[in-house]
Amino acid sequence: MVKEVNEKLQILRHSASHILADAIKRLYPGVKLAIGPAIEDGFYYDFDFSGCELSEEGRGNFLKPEDLPRIRKEMIKIIKENSDFERIEMNKKDALKKFKEIGENYKVELIEGLEDDVVSIYKHGGFEDLCKGPHLESTKKIGAFKLLSIAGAYWKGSEANAMLQRIYGTAFETKDELNEFLRIREEAQKRDHRKLGKELELFSFNDLVGAGLVLYHPKGAMLRQLIADYITKKHIAKGYQLITSPQILKSDIWVKSGHYEYYKENMYIFDVDGQEFAVKPMNCPGHILVYASKKRSYKELPIRFFELGNVYRHEKSGVLHGLLRVRGFTQDDAHIFCLKEQAEEEIIKVIDFVDETLKVFGFDEVEVELSTQPEKYIGLQEDWEEATTALKNALEKKKIEYDINEGDGAFYGPKIDIKLKDALGRSWQCATIQCDFALPERFDLKYTDSDGREKRPIMLHRVILGSLERFMGAVIEHYGGDFPVWLAPVQVMLVPITDAHAQYSENVAKELKKLGFRVDIDKRSEKMQKKIRDAELAKIPYMAIVGQKEIEEGTVSLRSRKEGDIGAIKKEDLIVRLREETKAATVY
Repeated sequence: MVKEVNEKLQILRHSASHILADAIKRLYPGVKLAIGPAIEDGFYYDFDFSGCELSEEGRGNFLKPEDLPRIRKEMIKIIKENSDFERIEMNKKDALKKFKEIGENYKVELIEGLEDDVVSIYKHGGFEDLCKGPHLESTKKIGAFKLLSIAGAYWKGSEANAMLQRIYGTAFETKDELNEFLRIREEAQKRDHRKLGKELELFSFNDLVGAGLVLYHPKGAMLRQLIADYITKKHIAKGYQLITSPQILKSDIWVKSGHYEYYKENMYIFDVDGQEFAVKPMNCPGHILVYASKKRSYKELPIRFFELGNVYRHEKSGVLHGLLRVRGFTQDDAHIFCLKEQAEEEIIKVIDFVDETLKVFGFDEVEVELSTQPEKYIGLQEDWEEATTALKNALEKKKIEYDINEGDGAFYGPKIDIKLKDALGRSWQCATIQCDFALPERFDLKYTDSDGREKRPIMLHRVILGSLERFMGAVIEHYGGDFPVWLAPVQVMLVPITDAHAQYSENVAKELKKLGFRVDIDKRSEKMQKKIRDAELAKIPYMAIVGQKEIEEGTVSLRSRKEGDIGAIKKEDLIVRLREETKAATVY
C-alpha cells in the first residue's frame, strides 16, 4: 500500500518560506529571491544579497546568525497582519515582463524554463512570488516556527553559478510539536557522527588526502571491520558467492553498460598508455563479466554474486558531509541473476534480509520508497513495466507501506529504497533493490533453459547496508557513540591501579584476547579517577580495575557504562557476560 504524504505540514512550511522571503525583502532592499521550498524537516529560502544596501552595522551584504532574531521578529509582524494568500494566474509573457521590471532575474530564469503558457503567482499583502502553491488561507494561519541556520548554496546546485545564502527554518502547527523537534535537533547535534568521530578517534579527513576521502583511525577501522565481517558472513550463510572485481576498468565497459553516457560526470576517468580507464563507481559490470565467463543453465539460477566493493564517485564538494556523503566508499554489493519467474521471490528474500540485518544493528523501523522510470533510461518500455510490477508485487505481498518516488529510478531499472529510522526517528538511506532487464540485454547474458533454448536472465542489483561509510555514520549517531558490546571497538579497558598491578592486567588481557574479545590496558602514569573518567569519555562498555585485592582473589573490579559499579567478578564470570552480550555478532 502507498503511504500518504503529510501535505498539510508541507503547505504550512511552504507558506512560512514565503513569509521569510517577504521579511527579507522588507529588511534588505535590493535582495534577489531564488527558491524557497518546503523540505522534510522544514523549509528554506535562497537569497542573493550582492545588490543590497549596507546593513545597519555597516558590515557588508551577507547575513550572520545574529541576524536571525531580527528576521524572525519581522516574520511575526507579517503573520500578525493576517494577509490572505491569493493565487494569481497570468500568461508566461506577462509574468516574464513583471519579474524583469522588478529585477528578479532568478525568477525570470525559472519562468523561461517553464513549458506551460500559464504561470501562477502567490500574493500576500504587498509581497508576490512565483509559485505553484498551494498555500494557507492567510499569514495568521502559520503556527509555531523557528529560523534554524544560515548556509551557502549555489544557484541550481551548480558550482558554476552564483553563490547564494540559504536560510533554513522549520514550522509546525503547535508549539509543543516545535519544541519536540528542537529537542530532537539538539540531541542530534550531540550525536553528530563528525563530532563523535573526532572525540572517539574513529576517523578524520585531511586536505592532503582530498575532500570526501576517509582516513580510518584504529578504533574506526575496527568498527568498520566488525560491520564488514558480519555482513560478509551473513551473505555466505544465505548462499551468496564471493567475488572481487578490479578498482579500475577500461572505459569500453562503461560505454557498453551505459554508465559512460548517463553517469560520466560522476566518474574519475584517466588515460594510461593511450587507453582510457575509469575508477569504478559501480560494481555491476564486473559481476556481469563473471556471469558471462561461461555457459549457464537454468538449473544454476538464481546465481548470487557478492562483493564488498570499493567505489569512487565524483560528488560535488558542496554536498560532502562526513561519512554520509563521501567520494570513496564501500558497498555490500550483490547481483542476483535469475529467471523471470524467480524475480519476485528473490526480491522478497532481499527485503527479509534487510529487515533481519537492521534489527541486529538495533534499527527497528524503516521507510520504503518505490522509484520509477526516469526521463533518461535504457531498455524497453515493456521491460520497465514488468520490472516495476515485480517490485510492487513484492512490497504488496509483504504488506509494506511505501511512497512512490516518480522518475527517480536508476537509468537501467526501477528500484526499492529502504531507509532505516534511528533512535531520534530520522531516516537514513541504506538498502536498495533494483530490477534490471536492460544490462543483461546490453551484455547479451544468457542461460540455457529446460527446452535447450537460450534465454535472457533478469538481474537484480541490491545492497543491504548500502555504503558502509553512510551506514557507519548512522550507527554512530543512532547509539551516540555508545555502542553495544558486540560493536564496540574496545570492549574492556583494564585499569591497573599502579605499575605493580600491570602484569596481572596483561595476563587477563591476554586470556580475553585469545577468546576473541577486544581489550586494551591503560598503562599511563595517571591518577585512577582520570583513567576511569577517560574510559567513560571513550564510551568503552566495561572497565576492569585491578589492584592488590583483585590479584590475590583472581578477580577484577568491574564497572559497566550501563549498570555502573558491578564490583568484584571472577574472570570466568566476566567471560560468560561478554559472550552473552556478543551473541548478535554470531552468524552461523
